[in-house]
Amino acid sequence: TPTIRPVLKGWLSSKFGYRTSPFTKRREFHRGIDIASNQGNSIIATADGVVSFTGKKGLLGKLIEIDHGYGLVTRYGHTSKILKKRGASVKRGETIALIGNSGRSTGPHVHYEVILNGIPVNPKKYILE
Repeated sequence: TPTIRPVLKGWLSSKFGYRTSPFTKRREFHRGIDIASNQGNSIIATADGVVSFTGKKGLLGKLIEIDHGYGLVTRYGHTSKILKKRGASVKRGETIALIGNSGRSTGPHVHYEVILNGIPVNPKKYILE
């Protein structure tokens, strides 16, 4: 189960849930949290798992997705560089990618999602530190 922040040095720049889009100025549902940090800082796996997707994914830019089993998946978007390949096993705390500004983004950060049985849930409920 994910229990740590995906970025050690950074600050919350956008919450989970409805918000005013910085691009459209309309109310939209934000499926994760954004943690701003310096370009190139490490993004770490928040739990053990297997990399299930790497590549470009629409507005999220360069994305890495980890399957943790039991219907639990985490996604890390807007990266500058993905360091793991699809199918790789990863451990909690292991660096998996670097902070970037890819896709539709207003600055360097990671868009972090926790998905349970296909439904996005608030990632802050999984950060226990």
